[in-house]
Amino acid sequence: MSRINMAVLLVLGLLLVTAKQSTQMSLRNPSAEIESSNCKLATLRVGLVLASDTNEKALLDSDLFTPDSDNPYVDHAGRRFNIGKLGSTPIVYVKTGTFSVNVATGVQTLLHEFNISEIVFFGNAGSLNKNVLVPGDVLVPEAVAFTGVWEWKEFRAQNKGQLAFGQFNYPVNGENTLGTVAYENITLYSPSEDPEEVFWLPVPLPWYEAATEQLTKDLKLKECHSGRCLPRTSKVILGLKASTSDFYLKNEAYGEFLVGKFSASTADSASAAVALTALSNEKPFVVIQGVSNVVGVDGSYPELASQNAFQVAAAFIGLLPTQRLACE
Repeated sequence: MSRINMAVLLVLGLLLVTAKQSTQMSLRNPSAEIESSNCKLATLRVGLVLASDTNEKALLDSDLFTPDSDNPYVDHAGRRFNIGKLGSTPIVYVKTGTFSVNVATGVQTLLHEFNISEIVFFGNAGSLNKNVLVPGDVLVPEAVAFTGVWEWKEFRAQNKGQLAFGQFNYPVNGENTLGTVAYENITLYSPSEDPEEVFWLPVPLPWYEAATEQLTKDLKLKECHSGRCLPRTSKVILGLKASTSDFYLKNEAYGEFLVGKFSASTADSASAAVALTALSNEKPFVVIQGVSNVVGVDGSYPELASQNAFQVAAAFIGLLPTQRLACE
């Protein structure tokens, strides 16, 4: 059985205990009776992951988070893990810091130290395609990938799939002798299977469908912040792919390359690290990205992007059951 199928089974088991007449009701109410000597309903917490101060400010300004009265936080390995409820859902949230190493370390610590049922990540990203995503929009991607893992090749190497830097010079005819790079897979580890070389990290399908079914209904996103308003109505976009790397992408031509080669729609420095760590721990996850800018285009709305991403994350978390089936 593949680890992706294992993740699917984990999610299906989670959803089966909440089967009711509608999707929304099934996500909110656990089954009243569990006929099993080894299983019981338990209160598990959602792991809410964010990377930056701007993301955390969006959460705190919402007034939706209530710290636990007895044990509001735990400090571990230099990070603060905040314990409480988002609305009525028990959560632990952590600000990991930016870039993939910090994000992966923060998520792994969260999963190791707390009884976490699933991971919800929200953060900011840059749009690679202004015809699809603009500032203020929120993307819930179906898969993410590390696109900053490279193998350097000799200058003018022309093997299929490589990126020749000289093709992306400004001015166009400028000389560039940096050579080319080939995109590398990453190794996905898990406790139940041998290591596997992968490129795309998909959100487990039943989880993704449950996460997104309600998000486009009656959810009005913000369009103004500090007197700055967007030119059009913000929207939630589902079903695209996202890229992650540890450099801030400003080159429009390189953004077009990512769109053309990988059909990626956004770029950030965190999402793939969340996905890889969640899959390695066989935990379901969802990624929610607020678009703050378009690569290569002036103008950025980081606060508005964070607010809208958090709004979608909070709406999704509100659909989750407060109790889950825990088996020994």
